[in-house]
Amino acid sequence: MEIELKYRARDDAVLARLAAAATLGPAALDPPRTFDELDRYLDTADGLLAAARWACRLRTRGGRTVISLKGPAAAERPSDPAALHRRPEVEGPATTAIDPAAWPSSEAREQLIGLARGGALVERLVLAQRRTERAVRLDGVRVGTLSLDRTEVLRAGERRGGLLVVELELTTDLALASSSLDALADALGALDGLEPDPATKLELALELVADWDA
Repeated sequence: MEIELKYRARDDAVLARLAAAATLGPAALDPPRTFDELDRYLDTADGLLAAARWACRLRTRGGRTVISLKGPAAAERPSDPAALHRRPEVEGPATTAIDPAAWPSSEAREQLIGLARGGALVERLVLAQRRTERAVRLDGVRVGTLSLDRTEVLRAGERRGGLLVVELELTTDLALASSSLDALADALGALDGLEPDPATKLELALELVADWDA
């Protein structure tokens, strides 16, 4: 299960502040590391994955490519912070080819083939992003990763807009008290220029593409 706090940034200044901060509420932040990533979102031509509320992301960073399948959002709980997202996620090794037959065998590959009913995949859109990551620690224990993303949305090789997104992905073996989760959410929510975002990055990108094509 992927568990993360997600925010939309108004401008680059808040990302710069988070890249320089020593702490986030009660948590300590490790030194920042920055990477360039290319995320390609795949589906069948008739949108079988989207119809089943699954997203397929092919991410390449530093010469390594990983396939991630992300499923429907889990039901919200009354105590959840507004920015909290929970959804199933399955990952496996891949190549830059969009044909799963070219990838190493994995649970993610087999599930994708099943969702696509064996059909060919096409590229929906591409997110080219520069991501700055910082490990988040409570009492010396790593509880998550803070990601500061500057993202360009591309379709058919053309730029369709940009996104500034802040995510705090929590460890999947989360042993984090609700009070600590609330404290981290409060620390991010208190920053001028950040707003909790109920949408996924793919949903935001598709909105930009739709606005461009309208």
